[in-house]
Amino acid sequence: MRRVYIALFAVLTAWGCTPVHGVSAGSVSGLVRDSAGVPQIGISVQLLRPDLTVLATVYTNAAGRYTISSVLPGRYSLKAMGTSFLPSLRENVRVRSNSLVNLTLNTFYEVMQWLPAEPRSGNAQKDDWAWTLRSAANRPLLRWLEDGPLVVVADGSGAAPKLKARLMATGQEGTFGESGERFSASVEDTPSNSRELLARVDFAPETDAGMESMLGFKQELGFAGSVQSVAAIAVHPEVEGSGAEDLTEAAIRTWETMNLGDEFEVEVGSNQVLARFARQSPNTIAAALPFATLGWRNGDSVIRYRMATFIPGTQNGDDTEAGTWLPKLSVHNGSLALEHGFHQEIGWERRTDASEMSVMVFADNIDNPAIEAMGHFASGNGVADTTLFDHSSGLMRVAGPGYSSTGMLATLERNLPGGNRVRLSYANGDALVMPPVPVATTSSPRPSTMGKVLTGAHVRRNQMYALALSGTLEGTGTRWRASYRWQPDDSVTRVAPFALDSIEPYLSLHVRQPLRLRRDETGHFEALLDVRNLLAEGYQPFLLNDGSLLVFAQDQRGIRAGLSFTF
Repeated sequence: MRRVYIALFAVLTAWGCTPVHGVSAGSVSGLVRDSAGVPQIGISVQLLRPDLTVLATVYTNAAGRYTISSVLPGRYSLKAMGTSFLPSLRENVRVRSNSLVNLTLNTFYEVMQWLPAEPRSGNAQKDDWAWTLRSAANRPLLRWLEDGPLVVVADGSGAAPKLKARLMATGQEGTFGESGERFSASVEDTPSNSRELLARVDFAPETDAGMESMLGFKQELGFAGSVQSVAAIAVHPEVEGSGAEDLTEAAIRTWETMNLGDEFEVEVGSNQVLARFARQSPNTIAAALPFATLGWRNGDSVIRYRMATFIPGTQNGDDTEAGTWLPKLSVHNGSLALEHGFHQEIGWERRTDASEMSVMVFADNIDNPAIEAMGHFASGNGVADTTLFDHSSGLMRVAGPGYSSTGMLATLERNLPGGNRVRLSYANGDALVMPPVPVATTSSPRPSTMGKVLTGAHVRRNQMYALALSGTLEGTGTRWRASYRWQPDDSVTRVAPFALDSIEPYLSLHVRQPLRLRRDETGHFEALLDVRNLLAEGYQPFLLNDGSLLVFAQDQRGIRAGLSFTF
């Protein structure tokens, strides 16, 4: 299998290093309207290079539309000018093939209605837009270009300030290795238009050395793609297993994204994983887990092949948390075990401004699938010695039997009125199940050990249905997301475990409420609430013959609440 990885990586690398000749030119087109939405005739539209020098000039037709042909792929700016209007500038326009960019013109009076009611405070965040006129939301509105004209500014990328820091205090329970109070600090920095840096540190004050941290770096290579690296580490002093304690896990993920012309996109990379207990324990894991993706783009559609060997420990979609990049560990036959496997998929997806649809078929081979349970042990029971056990939360993990699976996953997302969004998902495939133990009898007594309990775990074909709704409440700025993912109660592993951006099992709720204290919004508090498996579904209890109770679940009920401050 290693030879297959090496051969695939060599082919993709050689392909990515091959010069791309005859890059096809594209076009930029769109509609120019005023603030009321009326199309404007005879408006001058200029295509500008990054240094704002004019590359081409066209005029809108009777329907207010313009087209600029023979544009090479790259990043540009567009400027629209017309009588009685202020010029409008749209920056960071990325052209690949046929790009659609609509522009809006405003009069000086209309812009004046957006200006702040009072000057910005002296300690407001400074960035490269500091000398422009701003709105009450601290967004840049008017800018003087080097050649003199005043323009209405719109940054197509929606870029945030160059430097942003965030402090957060949370209390949570029901999460392996992360229960109790936690404090985190994160910093996002964009030193230039082509580089991004993100750092975060989490620590638990009630432990001696409980900590999680991550550091991410991204280098944009223009139209060619990007290079990214993420390093994450977690120290769990209260986690023990196999007679050792103080678990440390680390992962370094590096990958490169390449655009081969306008149609092909390639991503190749690897996860380097290390895990061990303290005090020179022989229980050590070191693994290199490669991955690769090849996509062919045709208009709004993409056909993609993906190969992966790494299953992340959490799939909550928050790239700033260390757990997103760390593996899921457990214990197998008295030794640390890493949940991993070999995943292949072929999928099709189509994206528009209003909706997104995808369908993919997959084949998986999974080793050491991590099964999670909550334990209440009788005195002297040795179950905790044969599992990865977290004393602070009472949760444990053990490796189940490996298995293979084939299946499919289909997802549909669509925008709803009011800025809301709905997502529907369906999947089928194999998963581990642990059916309830029958009532103990003389001929069939209760199991005595964890190993005896796991003998009942087996593979079964399952289906999964998921619904998610999300949006932002007007006026309050409350961001919310409610989701429900169903699969049979006795299943203890996910259907399609390699799926990206997976919805949490059963009923979950996420709420973010901004609490702004300054009119210029340069700093604000945010209250947050995350609830997983709100109804406590999917629990499978097992009673041992000594009175110990093990309750298995695909996902435990977890609650996290806290307050963050961004400045």
